[in-house]
Amino acid sequence: MNIRKNTTWFLSLLILPLFIQCSQTKEEQKPNILFIMADDHTSQAISAYGTIFGDLFTTPNIDKLADQGMLFTNVFATNAICGPSRAAILTGKYAHVNGYCKNEKGGKFNASQWTFISEFKKQGYQTALFGKWHLGSEPEDFDYYKFHVGNGQQGNYIDPVYNDNGKHIKETGYATNLTSDFFLDWMKGLRKKDKPFAALLHFKAPHRPWIRDEKYKDLFDGVEMPYPSNFNDDYKGREKTAGDTWMTMDFLNHRDSKVTPPEGLEGKALSDWTYYGNKPNQAWMPEGCTTLEEARKWKYQQYIKDYLSCIKSVDDNVGRVLDYLEENGLAENTIVVYTGDQGFYLGEHGWFDKRFMYDTSSKMPFIVRYPKEVNKKSRNKDIITNVDFAPTLLDLANIEIPADVQGHSFAQNLKGNTPNDWKQCMYYQYYEYPKWHHVQPHYGIRNQRYKLIHFYYNIDVWEFYDLEKDPQEMNNAINMPEYQNIITEMKAEIVVQQKDLGINGSLEAMRAITDADMGEVE
Repeated sequence: MNIRKNTTWFLSLLILPLFIQCSQTKEEQKPNILFIMADDHTSQAISAYGTIFGDLFTTPNIDKLADQGMLFTNVFATNAICGPSRAAILTGKYAHVNGYCKNEKGGKFNASQWTFISEFKKQGYQTALFGKWHLGSEPEDFDYYKFHVGNGQQGNYIDPVYNDNGKHIKETGYATNLTSDFFLDWMKGLRKKDKPFAALLHFKAPHRPWIRDEKYKDLFDGVEMPYPSNFNDDYKGREKTAGDTWMTMDFLNHRDSKVTPPEGLEGKALSDWTYYGNKPNQAWMPEGCTTLEEARKWKYQQYIKDYLSCIKSVDDNVGRVLDYLEENGLAENTIVVYTGDQGFYLGEHGWFDKRFMYDTSSKMPFIVRYPKEVNKKSRNKDIITNVDFAPTLLDLANIEIPADVQGHSFAQNLKGNTPNDWKQCMYYQYYEYPKWHHVQPHYGIRNQRYKLIHFYYNIDVWEFYDLEKDPQEMNNAINMPEYQNIITEMKAEIVVQQKDLGINGSLEAMRAITDADMGEVE
């Protein structure tokens, strides 16, 4: 009897089922979800998208994600403002459906409604939230959360207070680093290793007032940063819309520009001085400046250096997180998303902030890495919106998408197989007025080449842009004869989009949303 041969045969019978079981487990393993979002981070501040700053400013870790996955160039917020964009992302539904239309007097997001997080939790995922929530309500369906409180849930950059699963805790340090610390601590400790996870890592940075980490306090010293080519936009043909906002460099206040207050100020006097610049006719003059043009350039230099310094900290921490995934064997099976909650103006049109349907503010940076399904260094220019994120993540995890979700999965687009019937335009609507920044409420549609916008609150102004000929949206072509047929077709398409989305197209109903006081986030 050949004992060695029989023993080998016997062991193989024991090992083979285990091998098959392991293979099946690996094959059927659900992907992890890591959704990283930085507040007000715009694509022109990510070097993978191309910037005007050259070697002065790069984002190597975010660029690494783009190198290892897919970079999208036509992803849009359906309402370019923080809270409503976040609500749309969570629910896969437009603001008029999920109920969160504006930040100012917009009330609180109904966190008990369906979100993609609630669905992942239902499907056996461990769920967590770190950083900025900014929706007023208490998060639901998270196994663990630690989010910013104070300043209307904006939080603070230095020594911020967090809501740690219901308990308010003041932490010591810089918010961007701390938020990453808490996520990594959870990954190493509370996370159950036998369950897939769906985690939101949401940085406060680079939101106003753009306070730097000590590490970058001297970054860009002695350097004059370049200006966007349309920094000195005169708003010709757009006087009642782009030309009537409170977000030019004139509206950066003393706090924004890091000016030291005079000695002896306290209470209301100190507060008035700190926020001086927020309102019309408060275009203060920095020391050494003699003209408004010099003042605008001085303020831009302070603003852009602070903003980009905040981004450097975000990029550093993205690197920390990616390193952890790699070192712990999680990179291959984790869908990593990087985005901002909308775009942002870095001096384009002379502005800071967002809100407009113009591309610089409505277009979001969006990068996805998922080695199992997404090719490295791939690029996508399909029109996608933030309501499409939720169904896509569910689709990638082979989870059924609820019928009432308004967004559409672009899982096939991620794999390089854009469906033939993929949408050719997107619908946008902004409601908030006059605070903040005095941007007229408007709606519109955009396709690959053209954009049509209607400003409707207390004016009746239409704007039309040929994005191929005018990518910076400087020339309102609404009255140009050669475009009239296209404009007529797009006006009809707006009606179709509003009907399909369940939007009451009457101006009275839209104005009522703007005027409604739904409460403040405290």
